[in-house]
Amino acid sequence: MWTMDILSLTTTCKMDLYMFPFDTQHCNLTLQSLACTEEQLKLYEGYSSKDLTLESQDIFQTEGEWELLNITTSTTESDTVWITIKRRPLLYIINLIFPVFCFLVLDVASFFIRASATDKLSFKVTLLLSISVLLLILNDKLPSTASKIPLIGIYCGGIFTLIGLSILETIFVNFLITVGEETKSEAQEETKAAANAHHDGVDTVTKIEEPTCSVNPQKKASLYWTRAAMIFDVTFIALYIITVIVFLSVLGKIWFLL
Repeated sequence: MWTMDILSLTTTCKMDLYMFPFDTQHCNLTLQSLACTEEQLKLYEGYSSKDLTLESQDIFQTEGEWELLNITTSTTESDTVWITIKRRPLLYIINLIFPVFCFLVLDVASFFIRASATDKLSFKVTLLLSISVLLLILNDKLPSTASKIPLIGIYCGGIFTLIGLSILETIFVNFLITVGEETKSEAQEETKAAANAHHDGVDTVTKIEEPTCSVNPQKKASLYWTRAAMIFDVTFIALYIITVIVFLSVLGKIWFLL
């Protein structure tokens, strides 16, 4: 019970969102009275901090975002109640973390599908736009005055960057393949021109041998561009998968084990 008539309540809770949504917040409630001094203002000491926490948890039955962990009292300067609460992360895992992870898995899987360059590029751009929508939702959830970037921001931003790099790689590989196809097309045109010259010419042996020497460099160039595209694509896929594994492992270690 309280022995005063007038109370003023001061609440202090500095939000630390670095571990969001696996964060734990510590708040303090300071009770002051205009009618009583600090010596007269004392909390009823019939309950220990453990009993007070258990009783409060029984009363605190709402299935909200926060879970009550601990309540402690302090009477050093003024009567203060320290409250420790923990966020329930399941909603954010289902609606934010898991979808972004699925987009990353789909991006990795897109390297192994057989599709035209336009279809694959459109698929990757769609994934990037989907993550952009989730980043907008995250921006509404987090305050803009945070002193450091939360881990979930690093998580979404890192995956956004990885998918952006995979789009650039797809564009570059398609460019190399296009150059190789154009070179091959030029070689085929020269072969057709040589065949036409053979039918119209007089010296058959000379007409066949001359264009053969001029066609071979074009075919070699075509094979060079195609092989360069394949080597670059395989190398990028290997590095991309390694980067994804390292990124998620380090972030998960900081996020869940600290």
